[in-house]
Amino acid sequence: MKPKKSDLLVEIIEHIDIKEHNVVPLVEAMSKMAFSARDLGRAAQIYETMLRDEDCAIILCLAGSLFSAGLKNVIVDLVRHNMVDAIVSTGAIIVDQDFFEALGFKHYKGEINTDDDVLRRLAIDRIYDTYIDEDQLRVCDATCAEIADKLEPRPYSSREFIREMGQHLKDNAKNRSSVELAAFEKNVPIFCPAFSDCSAGFGLIHHQWHHPNRHVSIDSAKDFLELTKIKIESKQSGLLMIGGGVPKNFAQDTVVAGDYLGFDVGMHKYAVQITVSDVRDGALSSSTLKEANSWGKVDQGAEQMVFAEATLALPLIAGYAYHKGAWKDRAARRYAAFLDSGE
Repeated sequence: MKPKKSDLLVEIIEHIDIKEHNVVPLVEAMSKMAFSARDLGRAAQIYETMLRDEDCAIILCLAGSLFSAGLKNVIVDLVRHNMVDAIVSTGAIIVDQDFFEALGFKHYKGEINTDDDVLRRLAIDRIYDTYIDEDQLRVCDATCAEIADKLEPRPYSSREFIREMGQHLKDNAKNRSSVELAAFEKNVPIFCPAFSDCSAGFGLIHHQWHHPNRHVSIDSAKDFLELTKIKIESKQSGLLMIGGGVPKNFAQDTVVAGDYLGFDVGMHKYAVQITVSDVRDGALSSSTLKEANSWGKVDQGAEQMVFAEATLALPLIAGYAYHKGAWKDRAARRYAAFLDSGE
């Protein structure tokens, strides 16, 4: 008997809540071990140091299928508790996963050995061991088009467009546990340098197809300028990077961009990266933070690579920093409002 869609989209992916698990003793014990445990412990301590540094602006970089895997609420808590000041992400995380769930849809537990041809015919998309309803994803695409249709036709940075998505969620969200909504409410800017590479891209081409002469477009150079303005405005900066790719390079390059514009912004003082990529192929996602020092992007001394899978490492690092409590005395920087002011 052939399965129906309702037979496969049954068990929902549940997002872990770092507030419910005090991992401080565990992480401190791991820091006294060796290998990846010690690396993770040091990374957690560096992130906590960033939070204690009053001059440090923290940029969170996200790449990979993180929210579909159950990490969304970790980032929601980091935003709500002033533990990050700006986010650089792939579009898929922010739109296909966060915005998607905020509209009321879910990600489901799946199987890696399922017949993918069966999934295709049922309009079920697979991310390793996770399923998404393709028909619901099309609603996400269409909603992005509707948002674009209502905006003044002009170039927008991805941050500006995502702010409009946050406004839409403020009025219409069915699930209010959303990074975009939390960022909108806390004035935390979100950048997606390759914004069209996601559901928003489908919505935007639909919008431009039907409005060929007067339409919304995404200005990637404006993205770069806006994030560079944040680097110029901050006295110090730190990077918390989950995965690599475009978000990693985009955030690191603000040091070079600031210098190119004539400002002595200094390298990123702190940097932590969680990745499973192998350093030996020369790819950016795996390039070490010490290597970034040769480019003048990341300072030496407070950087740590953690070669681990994000669903294992991030709850421990973020949970450690949350329960240590440095965020309680940390002021919100409200960089979205700063950028909207045009300063």
